[in-house]
Amino acid sequence: MVDNTQEDVTCTLDIVSHSSAQTQRLGMRLGDLLSGGELLLLEGQLGSGKTTFTQGLAMGMGISELVSSPTFTLLKEYAGQMLTQTGQSPRRGPALYHFDLYRLDDPEEILDLGFEDYFYDGSGVCVVEWADKAAELWSDGHLSIRLKAMSETKRSLLLTATGPRYCELLRQFQKNTYATASS
Repeated sequence: MVDNTQEDVTCTLDIVSHSSAQTQRLGMRLGDLLSGGELLLLEGQLGSGKTTFTQGLAMGMGISELVSSPTFTLLKEYAGQMLTQTGQSPRRGPALYHFDLYRLDDPEEILDLGFEDYFYDGSGVCVVEWADKAAELWSDGHLSIRLKAMSETKRSLLLTATGPRYCELLRQFQKNTYATASS
């Protein structure tokens, strides 16, 4: 799973989802691990499950608002929810910044619109659908998720973590997903 070079650590995980509900649950498992400052890059054809995965991610982050694809607006923001843990003061969870670059013609448009501020501010979770349309803009640290339709209901998800922080996130995701699935 891990290719260990000091400068550019890369880890991968390949998962097959057998339904949209399972794709959403995978998103929930990952969302539960996010604390803010993460950059998730989603790639895949129309109907491959990018928005379904993002809906699960939002649920895992505690966001109850209905998540839909921001195809016509490029960006939808979802406020982080109030989180309470026993013995601690309530705190607000990270916001979700959901981007859809499908209608983007030039990656420079992201810079012109000031969107890079979202990617590097460190407080929210950025999810970018059609991220491959702006591949040259992404930093060294991110989690790329390539979704591919294998049949009407079956999807392949290839998760590639770039950087030590994201490799650790992917390890935790794998541990939580398979520990939960087997219990």
